[in-house]
Amino acid sequence: MNIAYFCSMKYFCLIGLLLVIISCAKLQTTKTKIELPIISTKVDLGKQLFFDPILSKDKSISCGSCHQPQFAYADNKAFSLGVNNGVALRNTPSVMNMAFRSFFFHDGRVTSLEEQAIVPIENPVEMNLSFEVAVKRVNKKKKYVQWFADIYQATPNANNITNALAAFQRSLESDGSAPHDLWLNDIDTNALSASQQRGHAIFIADESKCFECHFGPDFTGDEFRNIGLYDGITLVDKGRYEVSKDTADLGKFKVPSLRNVALTAPYMHNGMLKTLEEVVDFYSNPYDFVKTPINIDTLMLEPLHFSEQEKEDLVNFLHSLTDKHIPFR
Repeated sequence: MNIAYFCSMKYFCLIGLLLVIISCAKLQTTKTKIELPIISTKVDLGKQLFFDPILSKDKSISCGSCHQPQFAYADNKAFSLGVNNGVALRNTPSVMNMAFRSFFFHDGRVTSLEEQAIVPIENPVEMNLSFEVAVKRVNKKKKYVQWFADIYQATPNANNITNALAAFQRSLESDGSAPHDLWLNDIDTNALSASQQRGHAIFIADESKCFECHFGPDFTGDEFRNIGLYDGITLVDKGRYEVSKDTADLGKFKVPSLRNVALTAPYMHNGMLKTLEEVVDFYSNPYDFVKTPINIDTLMLEPLHFSEQEKEDLVNFLHSLTDKHIPFR
């Protein structure tokens, strides 16, 4: 073979290879730029933090690991798992429809979403990370430094990080797409089945007492009630009492919103009821579940003894409170 020809071919092959490498590098750079999320609001930034495992000690879980969109930002386990398989002490509540709540957590230990954001991050069986360290971690990420500069005109700090997380959670409001809303607002008079309409009538009836606790746009009065899940023997969580130290609060827990309740099983602060059917059975006669409850609410003293048809109608009604659109699901 002609040596000059061989060298020429070798040269052109080398040039070709270099061009391919350069093209791939440019493609990768372009791809990276395209995939980087556009963060232009506090809600966008809060969402990014909410689903980022950077806020847990070993970077294995995020807020969204326990508050999952497919379960209306709750979990499908009785007790969520934290870092190193730590087990939460109470069932994970939904963080949807929190914008107008007065208290947070089952025992109402904090009164703002900003305060709430810190607690699971520092909880040793949940994310187990000092919030001071969490702030430092966020500051080490160039993308976060840029986003916080653009949105808050400041570097990431405890105040604006919690503000962003709270802004995201405040955005998780129901949009009126649930069948109940369409029916109640005369948008679709056929949105509820006959059974669901009967269930609605039972739910709001004075003798059923459901509406005494679950009222208002989000089906909660933001109160604390003892529904009979404390007996001091097998059920020993004292609930609100641990915060207030008031004996009147013994066994009381925050009344949750019923919006999207069909998606948030299992139920109660301890996840002891697996289905909505069990929940309705419990309210029909709580003494079938807990023989000697302590400090049970006066509304619960007398069993309601729902018929099987009434139970079915109530469960069907509760399904009508499920939003067609769950944010970011």
